[in-house]
Amino acid sequence: MAQPWSHEEQAESCEAEERELSPKRLVVLGLAALGVSYGDIGTSPLYALRECFRGASHLTPSDANVLGILSLIFWALILVVSTKYMLFVTRANNNGEGGMLALVALLNPWRKNAGPHSKWLLRLGIFGTALLYGSFMLTPAISVSSAVEGLNVATKVFEPYVIPITIAILVALFAIQSRGTETVGRFFGPVMVVWFTTLASLGIYGIVQEPGVLAAVNPLRAIEFFSINHWTGFVVLGAVFLVVTGGEAMYADMGHFGRRPIQLAWFGLVLPALLLNYYGQGAMLIHSQGQSASQPFYNLAPEWALYPLVGLATIATVIASQAVISGAFSLTRQAVQLGQLPPMRLFQTSSEEYGQIYVPTLNWLLMLATIGLVLGFRTSTNLAWAYGVGISFAMTITTVLAFFIMRERWEWPLWVAGPITVAFLLVDLPFFGANLLKVPHGGWFPVLTAVAMFTLMSTWLRGRELLSRRLRHDKEADEDNADESAPLEEFVRELADSETIRVEGTAIFLTGSDAGTLPMLHHHLQHNHVLHERVLLLTVRTEDSPRIPAAERLEIDDLGQGVYRVIVHYGFMQTPNVPVAVRFAERFGLEVDMEQATFYIGRATIIPTDEVPGMMLWREKLFAFMARNAIQPTSYYKVPPQRVIELGLRVEI
Repeated sequence: MAQPWSHEEQAESCEAEERELSPKRLVVLGLAALGVSYGDIGTSPLYALRECFRGASHLTPSDANVLGILSLIFWALILVVSTKYMLFVTRANNNGEGGMLALVALLNPWRKNAGPHSKWLLRLGIFGTALLYGSFMLTPAISVSSAVEGLNVATKVFEPYVIPITIAILVALFAIQSRGTETVGRFFGPVMVVWFTTLASLGIYGIVQEPGVLAAVNPLRAIEFFSINHWTGFVVLGAVFLVVTGGEAMYADMGHFGRRPIQLAWFGLVLPALLLNYYGQGAMLIHSQGQSASQPFYNLAPEWALYPLVGLATIATVIASQAVISGAFSLTRQAVQLGQLPPMRLFQTSSEEYGQIYVPTLNWLLMLATIGLVLGFRTSTNLAWAYGVGISFAMTITTVLAFFIMRERWEWPLWVAGPITVAFLLVDLPFFGANLLKVPHGGWFPVLTAVAMFTLMSTWLRGRELLSRRLRHDKEADEDNADESAPLEEFVRELADSETIRVEGTAIFLTGSDAGTLPMLHHHLQHNHVLHERVLLLTVRTEDSPRIPAAERLEIDDLGQGVYRVIVHYGFMQTPNVPVAVRFAERFGLEVDMEQATFYIGRATIIPTDEVPGMMLWREKLFAFMARNAIQPTSYYKVPPQRVIELGLRVEI
């Protein structure tokens, strides 16, 4: 019987792989990371500094204010991205995978010996994940809009066409998702190298004209800024936060390349380019005495370079949007595998890159939402007011989850983990508080999106628990203490003494539980009074690790009388394929002729009712609706439909 890897073994394997990276391979992965992990944060210079002097703050672009904001930008990038994420949070990876759900899975709140705080940690992680979906919609809208609006700097002729051009680019972007990014992705890294090099060059061009801007590195400039502006200074923090919004996306994309390439790209190119460009924009504001505050990024460029810069910025924002969309697909697969969302149709778009998938339903929903945002908010400035609320809250949640990683996984003492967490929260909470001021001006959108997604995810999770209990006819069972192995052993003993007719072939019963006798099996015997000579009770179990090697995937237990308990382990970044797993069982001595095999899959019709304790009736109806519209197990588990028999059950919850 094969056993899955432990956390320690997988972590050691991951670390060994990173240690074995040659310098050349490290550079190649670092360049590739530029196009996937840094598209979001890399396009922030298009609008971040500009928004500090627009909107509700009405901040005057005086020399003192410009230097104060540049100081805030510098220390935000150093403290939030460089220190918190690059040097610390990336260590809290789930065998190489990053992101909110990977962090939750690392804490494993589903384990039987989970502490009393496990349930609220799970809910917190689910809500943090839900917050990211708002960002997935907003990032393409604000990035592409900001790039196309650069045309207005050159001439007002394009002003009526900015929104149509933006929508056309977004439609084209979402339309090509079904083809995957395998081919286009090869150009992402080189294009982003050109983009970051351009950012640095423009920044140097601006700094040369006003070298005194480098004084903003001094944190006293930030303190001066608050002493002068008081409440207005706090309001401006919501715009300053736009420079670090890509930090969470970078962490989520870490699994594509590994920690070291991500760090190499950040410290080697991305961070210097961003700082140079922001300081160059600030220098231009001081040099022009604030006259270029409407578009400091584009005004930084010489007149002859404006149109090429708009084109390059548009390409960069498309790449940034593509990275966010791919991240949304990846996060959705994780949520489905971990049981937080109903099964949905997923397509692998690359035979080489596992992370490249396509989720049709999510793709078109994102497209409609993004276009709706462009039409509703009209300008990137208005979109900036909607942007940041969800990400700032998600970053705060990441800090909280990281504290429990320090305490439970790394076993750090409280006197070490506590001060580190407090230090991070002292940065996270002011940003979160400033972003809350955006809620009346558009920040309600990511909050509303998060509440809707959290309702869907929590309802699906709770509904599955209730359905599982009802199927076991044990409404009040304590799942942590119940011993359900005896009924299965008793069933096998009864089978030996019974006169049940056995026929040739193999019956494979897909079950969601790896203990006890499957209700569907009883249902089958009661109606047909016959059983195949070989019976596999097969359970697909998603582990809290991203990937399980094929050789370590199966557990097979011979129960006697031709009955086998088979457990197939997959990571939360893998897509189940039951026929392949069954064929692989031959290596463990269990030979199954797939031409003679019949798959039995239960299909429960959920009946919401007030008579059974569980959820509120409206949530039960929502769960029933989600279950009806989820992809069927036949498709999700890649089972050949011509070999499937569905057994229907009506279940009241």
